[in-house]
Formats: sequence, structure tokens, C-alpha cells
Amino acid sequence: MTEQAIIAQDAIDRFVALLGPKGVITDADDIAPWVSDWRGRYHGAARAILSPATTREVADCVALAAELGIALVPQGGNTSMVGGATPPADGSALILSLRRMNQIRNLSADDNLAVCEAGVILSNLHDAAEAAGRRFPLSLGAKGSATIGGLVSTNAGGTQVLRHGTMRALVEGIEAVLPDGSIFDGLDALKKDNRGYDIKQLLIGAEGTLGVITAAALRLVPAIAARAVGWVSVQTPADALALLRLVEGELGDSVEGFEVIADDGLGHVLSHIPGTRCPIETRTPWHVLIEVDHGDMREPGPTERLEGALGLALERGIAIDAAIAASEAQAEAFWRIRESLSESEKAQGPALQYDISVPVPRMPAFMLEAAAAAEAAFPGTTASSFGHLGDGNVHFHVRAPRGTSDGPAWIAAQGQAINAFVHDAVVAAGGSISAEHGIGQMKRAELGRLASPARIHALRAIKTAFDPGGIMNPDKLIPRPDEG
Repeated sequence: MTEQAIIAQDAIDRFVALLGPKGVITDADDIAPWVSDWRGRYHGAARAILSPATTREVADCVALAAELGIALVPQGGNTSMVGGATPPADGSALILSLRRMNQIRNLSADDNLAVCEAGVILSNLHDAAEAAGRRFPLSLGAKGSATIGGLVSTNAGGTQVLRHGTMRALVEGIEAVLPDGSIFDGLDALKKDNRGYDIKQLLIGAEGTLGVITAAALRLVPAIAARAVGWVSVQTPADALALLRLVEGELGDSVEGFEVIADDGLGHVLSHIPGTRCPIETRTPWHVLIEVDHGDMREPGPTERLEGALGLALERGIAIDAAIAASEAQAEAFWRIRESLSESEKAQGPALQYDISVPVPRMPAFMLEAAAAAEAAFPGTTASSFGHLGDGNVHFHVRAPRGTSDGPAWIAAQGQAINAFVHDAVVAAGGSISAEHGIGQMKRAELGRLASPARIHALRAIKTAFDPGGIMNPDKLIPRPDEG
């Protein structure tokens, strides 16, 4: 069946009548960049991109789609890591782009709130908050293209979750269009609200399957007055966790970031990223990057306090060596190593990458045991992990044998078996196969295979209740009947 047979021209014409010619994109060349995910793993088709400019126009689009039985794929910056914003390949859905809805409606330093439309780019919110003496404490590599609607819809995380939580903890209110075209107005940031089910929390992390987020009220925090960034060498992930507990005990909630990095990952960065250098001379199997922030100029400052905590760690044998950045430029250089890990690993050859979480106390053992088990089960591969040890989320990678020239062929031959092996190990450790990237279409079948019947039943029941016509982001998140 052709795309034209699935969605007729008269249906497109009705959307044009709603939005005007600027609100509907039908040129194939203009559509092409938005029908594939940014990694190039998933490719879809769409006859048109709907681009409403207001919440009312979103509601009208969704109501018409419900009337016509046409599926919609909400899309922001199209930075999904799991194919969550890619339309179906058969052309049976239209893309609903929120990129024109890019206004910061209000930003109040007094209230520590910013009300942003779904299409606001994360870095633009960072700039606006900074200008008001505040900050939005969530950042990630795609901040220059990721949008607020997508970040809310996927419950995004990042390097600051340890202190501030995921997107779910930062959203104070939501405005959304539900699958029948009705508008849910929940932007008021109420501290107490016991009117039954929390619709806001159902929509956060729903990946666009329950409705279209059009705006969010987001919590701001004071701007950083001073920070200290340290690099610490440790022997094992268990030592890294012991270091975290010591630093937390000494410094409390001023610990903003705590990232653990294997030495082989550090080596990849130093080899492939120009201008990088090891922060300290001592090379040990594992390294820790720590950031401590103050929102005021209290004495002692963060550098002095971090020095004291790291001194204790060295005395107790938890740390082997440590250095604290002597300038802001050096602090950025430390962070550049962490932020370059994924880029540098690509230079090592093909790899399968996993965004997983396990309970924090079990994470040190998991990082070592799962890597060793994967290497034993799939000879020639190498496995390692890095990431947010303090919140139980690491990025676990299994790299193809050295010399593998055809990455797609290796993934086709080994990918399914390695995926199952890693995910089985995660579940056995009481963890989640998706810590911060979502399920999308990439992990949908694995969720169906591994999740409990109760979880699957609840997901399907909620989806059916909200979206009985099945028009919202089809084939994402919710396992199909044959998948669990």
C-alpha cells in the first residue's frame, strides 16, 4: 500500500485549512531530515509535517486526526536515542512538530519558575535563566537541539540528576493536548493537589503515547556562585561508591555531579580528542569526576570543602590520587573528558550501547561482573561502562572485536544475542533496561520480554484509556501483544 493510499490528499487539505499553508509541510525534501532518527537506525515516511504555532492549533490538529483515524508522531528536536520520534515506515502517520511553539511564556526569579512551550530548545532556556540570575539544572549533550517537550516526554536525565533529579522532579506543571483534542491545563505549580490521579506524572515519560505536551512549568534553582571540580583516581568502582558516600557526608547536597570513568575510556579520549590531557599523572583502573557547587559565597568555599573531603579519602585509602581544577578553564577541560567519551569510543569501532540502571549498592559489582561475563560469552569483545554512579545509571558498552570492519554486519549477527545477555543481567540485578533514554521502538520488544505481567497490563490499560483510537505515537513504548 502506498503512502497516498493510506493518507488521502483531502485529509491533508483539511489540515491545511486548519493551520494555513505555513503550518503544513508537504515537500519531500523538507520532510526527509525528520523521518529518520538522528543515529540513522530507524527510517520512516510521512506525507506531511504538521507545524502548529499555538496550543489551540495543536488541539485542533489532534481532534481532526482523531476524527479521521490518522496517527500522529509528536516531534521536537528529533534527538531520541531509541527511535521514539520516528514515524512508521508505511507512511500511516503524520509528524506533529512542536518546533514553532518556542516561546518562554514567563520566567520568574522570585518564583523560581519558567513556563516554556514545548519547542523551546534547552540551551535557550539555560541562557534565559542565567540572564535572570537562575539556572535550569538539567543538561545533556544534545542541549543545542533537544526541546523541552521531548525532554519532558522522555523524562530526561543527565549529569545533574544526583542533586536535582530527572525531568520528572523538575516539572511543576504541564499543559497538554489529550488524544481526543481536549486541553489539559495543569501549568499552575501547586504544592498540594489531591484531585485524584496525577495526570502530569502520567504524561511525563509517556513518550507522546498519551498526548502532546505543549508547555511545562519548570523549577529553577539559584545560579552557581562558585564551584569546584575534582578528578580522583581509584582502584575499583566500590572505592568510587565509598568516595561518593564520604563526599556526601562531608559536603551534603552541594555535590552536583559524580561521574565514574574506566581507564580504558579515558585512554580513548586522550588518543582521539585533540587538546585533552589526563588531569593527574596517576593512572588507575577507574577515575571519578566530582563537581561541588555553591549558590552563594559562604565560607569555606567549595574548593576548600572539596579539598578537605578528598584529603580524608586519601588518608583512608579510598582514593589513590586527586587533583582539583585550579581555574574555570581547567574545570571545563576535566568535564570535556567526560563529555567526549561517546565520541571517542566511536573511533574504536562498532559497539552496542546500553543505557541501564541498577540499585546503587549493586552497581560497583555489576560494572565489573557484567563486563567480564559479556567478554567471556562473546569472545573478542570488550565491555566497559561509565556514567552517573551516584544515581545508579551507567552507559554499558560492548565493543566489537578489534579489526571488525563491517559494523552493521556484526550487529546483525551478534546484536540480538548480546542485547538479551546484557538486559538479562540488568534485570537479574534488579535494574531497568532504560535509565534515561526511554523505550521508543528500540527497546519495546525487550520491555515486553522482561517486564512483569502487571507492568505490561498497566501500561496497556493506561494507553487504552487515554487513547482508545491508538493515534498517539504508534508502536512506541507499549509492547505489542506478541511481545509480552
